[in-house]
Amino acid sequence: MATGLLLRAPRRLLAAAGGAGRAALFLQHQQRRDKKLWLCAYLEQQRLRAPVTRRSEKPNWDYHAEIQAFSHRLHETFSLDLLKTAFVNSCYIKSEETRRQELGLDKEAVALNLQDNHKLSEQGVSLSHSYLTQCFEDAYTKMPSEGIQALVDFLTSQELVSYVARNLSIQDLTLCAEFPVPPSVLQQTFFAVIGALFESSGPQKTGIFIRDFLIPQLIGKDLFEIWDVTNPMGLLVEELAKRNMSAPEPRLTRQSGASTVLPLYFVGLYWLVKLSSKVKRIPVLWGGRKEMV
Repeated sequence: MATGLLLRAPRRLLAAAGGAGRAALFLQHQQRRDKKLWLCAYLEQQRLRAPVTRRSEKPNWDYHAEIQAFSHRLHETFSLDLLKTAFVNSCYIKSEETRRQELGLDKEAVALNLQDNHKLSEQGVSLSHSYLTQCFEDAYTKMPSEGIQALVDFLTSQELVSYVARNLSIQDLTLCAEFPVPPSVLQQTFFAVIGALFESSGPQKTGIFIRDFLIPQLIGKDLFEIWDVTNPMGLLVEELAKRNMSAPEPRLTRQSGASTVLPLYFVGLYWLVKLSSKVKRIPVLWGGRKEMV
């Protein structure tokens, strides 16, 4: 019995030692993991604080390869010469020629053999407006022309087009004198890409490109956030006159709190003795004259 106790004691000591060793390894692994997480957060913070630089100033940059990759990334067939021209802005040509003059180069060496994207951009703007207008006229046959024009202006605005261009990484390929690239230059470059696509692949591919990248920006938008109707009653009368229909007759259907400070009136628009719509209106004092809004 004494011999058995003596044999069990070393095993218990070894087991205890093994447990302590595993705990030490776990703590060491946990410390290493915490250090790595802290280091990653620190490096990310330093990256965000670093000044913004052009992609071409970083290592492993090949402009020709990036142009080809841009074409394949969009699954479109471009002429590489036209696509390179679409990314060249006039401000870049002027800045490069000025820089060469300051270096004292000859006049022949100063001039750049580059063509800017002005013509391609104008072509892209015209194509975008015509395609979007035709698309909305086919989809919303009863919408007034003012509403369709408001949708087209919204989708071709500088803010929205520059947002789409940034998400396509167009700013990394744009040759511009300023960096970060201004929204106006991004808008012009995006329309120049559309013009280059039209010259390379034809109108059908260009229409699909405009449809896929511009029209989805309407998702989640309310029509009357985009289209500010200044005179809705006059617009309604005008649209009815175009269809040879009589003007609607507004009638007061209900009211609440007429003798209070904030009265509420419900006005119904009747056409051919049928109620077509209801409007809730509140009187407001404008310059000593009471109006309904």
